[in-house]
Amino acid sequence: MSDPLPMFPLNTVVFPGMSVPLHVFEDRYRMLVRHLLEVEDPAARVFGTVAIREGYEVGDHGAQSVYRVGCVLQLTEADRRSDGTYDIVAVARERLKLEQMERGVDFPQGVVAVLPEPEVEVPQELLDKARATFTAFRAAMAELQGDPFSGTLPRDPDYLAWTLSALTPLPMAERQSLLEAEDATERLVLVTRLLTEELRAINVIPSLPATQVARTAWSPN
Repeated sequence: MSDPLPMFPLNTVVFPGMSVPLHVFEDRYRMLVRHLLEVEDPAARVFGTVAIREGYEVGDHGAQSVYRVGCVLQLTEADRRSDGTYDIVAVARERLKLEQMERGVDFPQGVVAVLPEPEVEVPQELLDKARATFTAFRAAMAELQGDPFSGTLPRDPDYLAWTLSALTPLPMAERQSLLEAEDATERLVLVTRLLTEELRAINVIPSLPATQVARTAWSPN
């Protein structure tokens, strides 16, 4: 992408394939949504997001520091409320690297480069281990609070890596490391190790993980 891309930093890490619901009330992001809705082609209603390392989604100062790897989001639903705010849903597509953030006239914009996902041959042993580790983690969580997940895991290695990354409740820095992993193999090795560490912690102290951000929730902005 050579043109500036509208940017919406968030207090969470977003992974490709995730559905992201947001309640949009701050003026600059309401203008961003209006800008996207004026785009005729729905597939071109895209904006970028990166996780906020330091700062906030709202306010005059906003994000003071952001991570540089994020995702391109496509606006798929927008409901304008009577008070002028929006409830929107966006779906994360490919990863991006933020090269420069600009304030923009109406809303933040960024100069970004799309990060292609390398095609790699993931060893079957690693795929089996990742699935088994997540199944064990899911069972441990189900004993504590009931099964928090639904559905079956994808068979495609790339989709599996993204799904496990999105579902694993981890602190932001570790989730960001999963997003920044070079390819599906590296990502599956890392998420399997992190899941194993979570399992060990649950076995030692039978309580819920400290961070539960399997998927983004409604986010005040």
